[in-house]
Amino acid sequence: MVGFLLYLTGRLLYALTVLVGVTSLAFGLIHLSGDPLAGLVPPGSSPEQRAALATRFGLDQSLPHQYGLFLTRAVRGDFGESWRQRQPALEAVLDRMPATLALAAVAVALAVVAGGALGVLAGARAGGITDRLVRGLALAAQAVPGFLLGTLLILVFAVWLHWFPSSGRGGARALVLPAIALAAYPAATIARLLRVGLIEAMTADYVRTARGKGLAAGVIVWRHALRNAVLPALAFVGVQIGFLLGGAVVIEAVFAYPGAGQLALSAVADRDLPVIQAFVVVLATLIVVVNLAVDGVARWLDPRVAANDGGVSRGRWPWR
Repeated sequence: MVGFLLYLTGRLLYALTVLVGVTSLAFGLIHLSGDPLAGLVPPGSSPEQRAALATRFGLDQSLPHQYGLFLTRAVRGDFGESWRQRQPALEAVLDRMPATLALAAVAVALAVVAGGALGVLAGARAGGITDRLVRGLALAAQAVPGFLLGTLLILVFAVWLHWFPSSGRGGARALVLPAIALAAYPAATIARLLRVGLIEAMTADYVRTARGKGLAAGVIVWRHALRNAVLPALAFVGVQIGFLLGGAVVIEAVFAYPGAGQLALSAVADRDLPVIQAFVVVLATLIVVVNLAVDGVARWLDPRVAANDGGVSRGRWPWR
């Protein structure tokens, strides 16, 4: 119990460190990318007008002062008012976040189901026709960029066949095409990871023992080999959820999907700093929470992970 509490404390401290680091990096990159007023000041504005806008948005202060003020407010969930939408930046992001989370959730489910099924089929029949077909399909899915796949899906299933809407958020049908475009790459990677893990697990001693007992091939795969083969794929899913949330920015732009990603893309174009900062903090928080949850699932699936408490019980921090 003490080891688990130490592990949990270490993970929480690690999560806090990551959040501070990500928000600080975002703040620095935003200010290093150019004058924040470039997208706000109308052409031909006088120096007095620029100075008035800088004072209004607090950009006339030194960067250390702005950074300290940003951190102080961020702890309270206050990122200021959106420069374009005239509403609290965090509220603007949270209003759009359910749409992005719905898209990411459907994409994750699709990637896990499709990638898991293909990986099991390929790993259980290594070297056969099914294995070669799955590897070819996975390679193609990884090679095609998401924006290109999204465009092709719109052309075929929205323009030619009229099966699904090409843009917007109008119910479950509007999620199908963007979810497929977003899930293609992680599904292919999950299939390849699960295939390799299953092939390796099928050569283990406990699998040979199960065969010697006369167990059916399906029972050996599902009850014995898969439990160990799934761990690398599970770790990838935890990492990939963050990439899916970030990759939703591009997919939402392709499908004109009204999520937080499209809002962030517009904020970057308009140099709306409060919205950008709020989006980065919310996204980083979601990624950290998901990875903590995946760590917990991995510990539950594999007692060896839970036994050493991530190394804390032996005097090591879990991220080392």
